[in-house]
Amino acid sequence: MQEKISIVVTSIGRPNKGLRELACGCKGRGYDFIVIGDEASPSDFEIEGCDFYSLERQRETGLKFAEMCPTRHYARKNIGYLLAIGNGASVMVETDDDNIAGENFWEVRERKQSVKAVEGAGWVNVYRYFTEANIWPRGLPLECVNNEAAFESLGRREVDCPIQQGLCNENPDVDAVYRLIMPLPQSFRDDRRVALTEGSWCPFNSQNTTWWREAFGLLYLPAYCSFRMTDIWRSFIAQRIAWVNGWGVLYHEPNMWQERNVHNLMRDFEDEMPGYLHNSKICQELEGLALASGTDKIGSNLRLCYEKLVEMGLVDGRELDLLEVWNECIDELLRGR
Repeated sequence: MQEKISIVVTSIGRPNKGLRELACGCKGRGYDFIVIGDEASPSDFEIEGCDFYSLERQRETGLKFAEMCPTRHYARKNIGYLLAIGNGASVMVETDDDNIAGENFWEVRERKQSVKAVEGAGWVNVYRYFTEANIWPRGLPLECVNNEAAFESLGRREVDCPIQQGLCNENPDVDAVYRLIMPLPQSFRDDRRVALTEGSWCPFNSQNTTWWREAFGLLYLPAYCSFRMTDIWRSFIAQRIAWVNGWGVLYHEPNMWQERNVHNLMRDFEDEMPGYLHNSKICQELEGLALASGTDKIGSNLRLCYEKLVEMGLVDGRELDLLEVWNECIDELLRGR
């Protein structure tokens, strides 16, 4: 059966090259293309082949989540996920408005992969499998950036990967520390893939990530934490829950490049401080949780994980109320298809 694919982006800018190319590619292939706006989005935003949701239109959907989710926050992207699921998506690809799709971005995605796999390795600097450069992904604990990553020594096996992170060339997703002191642009090898399985941690982002239907519940981006940590902490929770379901997370060759929007790097550094200080501890605490297997347990597992982050003082307690609404929406939408 042919997959129904949706691409989801959030943007507060005007239509640009990346968004126009995504819209054109989606229209030509019959994909849904959903763009979620926020308070700063232009009122006249319009691109052929793009389904744009202003704040007003988001609220008109009738989704309780659209009413409860804070504005002026990247977590509004959750509304796009819910809309895609409501439209019957079986595969969701998310990216950002400053990422440009390469030709291989449009190639067929396969959930099950015969790839080199890493198990029980603790913290892994995945970027080192794709380059000799001293570079690391945003969210990797700084004490782990020099961890060895020997691709040739890894064994190959079949891995079910309903979450897949694509790399980006030119201006890849690195933290503020890297941007302040290390060289850019950087690019990665295009002939490698690697899956991380149980006991192996590496952050993944929301800039070039593919999700299959069974893992849709794990898409949840927390709203009551730092903007620079929302997708990183989501990735840790998603990995932990993936383990109990026998899933791996695939990291694959670059199929996009980034023409990065303007950032204040010192502000990014400040927003990333909770991660620099606590990411290792977060994953240690997540490993200690008793989670249940089964896709029907994803909602309750998410609750346990976010309760732990609230207990650690890293996420505001209001997150649990918003998560409850997310779980209700997911249950209703997935049951309805």
